[in-house]
Amino acid sequence: MGHRSVAEHAEHIAAMLEPTLAARIETVALDDAFGRVTAAEVLSPVDLPLFRNSQMDGFAVLTTDLATLPATLPIAGEIAARPGDPLPLLPGSAVRIMTGGVVPAGADAVVPVEDTTVDGSTVTITRARSTGEYVRDQGSDLRRGDRLLPLGLRLGSRHLAALAAAGLTSVDVVARVRVAVITTGSELIQPGDIPVLGQVFDSNATALAAAVRATGAVVAFRAHVLDDHEAMLRALTEAAATADVIITSGGISMGDYEVVRETLEPRGAEVGHVAMQPGGPQATATFDGVPVICFPGNPVSTQISFEVFVAPLLREASGVAAAVRRRRTMTVGTASIAGKRQFLRGAAVGGDGVTLVAGPSSHLVAGLAASDLLIVVPEDVIEIAVDDSVETWEL
Repeated sequence: MGHRSVAEHAEHIAAMLEPTLAARIETVALDDAFGRVTAAEVLSPVDLPLFRNSQMDGFAVLTTDLATLPATLPIAGEIAARPGDPLPLLPGSAVRIMTGGVVPAGADAVVPVEDTTVDGSTVTITRARSTGEYVRDQGSDLRRGDRLLPLGLRLGSRHLAALAAAGLTSVDVVARVRVAVITTGSELIQPGDIPVLGQVFDSNATALAAAVRATGAVVAFRAHVLDDHEAMLRALTEAAATADVIITSGGISMGDYEVVRETLEPRGAEVGHVAMQPGGPQATATFDGVPVICFPGNPVSTQISFEVFVAPLLREASGVAAAVRRRRTMTVGTASIAGKRQFLRGAAVGGDGVTLVAGPSSHLVAGLAASDLLIVVPEDVIEIAVDDSVETWEL
């Protein structure tokens, strides 16, 4: 792999993942479809509403019977919101009807109950009504065969309501990408454990798993591996059996005890350096046919590497909106490193400003937590002045 630019490495990873991330479709029940993305447009199998029904509690009438007001009509029956085909309305009469009830043949309007006076078996109406008033015609919302939902829509409760109203029990959605997360290092312990000198908590496992889910993908496998070659092989084998993409953190530098590099490099892994800070060491490989994307182990490097190289691809594959990237104005000045693309941590100021948060080092997790933006400094920029325009990525 040698040395690559950020753009070159991003293109390399995109090409690696393209066959894996090609859109796949799965059918899910409505109860499991919230938040999923439609893989095809959905056509309604029925008219909506399904039948002509009343919009109000009131009386179904024939508007010509209201030509002379007040009009007193005999109440010929009652229609509740329940199954059944009511008898036709005879001219010169009215039928009491409930909201959602089937409007009888012969009726062309519904008079709300609050606009009527009932006296025993008759109803008196004092206001004229127009044809179709308070009547929901069959298919007035949507006709059978019309588009109910478009392709590429993230399903919310209102969309699921429409699908259910059309009698559908399932929907075709974009299949979620299954991602395996493997963190490495004998120095790592789990949050909640008591550290001894030389041990650090494994924050990458939590951060990567959350970042994967935020893109619309799912964490299909998660493991922490000590600096042990056989343990790494076992973890990779298990991950490849369940995941579409494997992400590792740590173990790819040029020193000793680099378990990812030592395990994957003999199998053809490309290990090298990308001209960026943080996140310089990078590697890629294929294990049992599954692409493996390897990030450095420092926690800020890991999180920024994921955002730069993998998150945009997973979002696109999952139908999730791309992260907001826009230009802002620097409120402070800073220097940068020639030949490296820097991803500085920043915070929004006012409407269009951005300021620095913490320093550029790859271990400053609290600084990253305090930021809400990445400030992207191109490779050919060595100094940024106050009021300079910079590219920012929302976190």
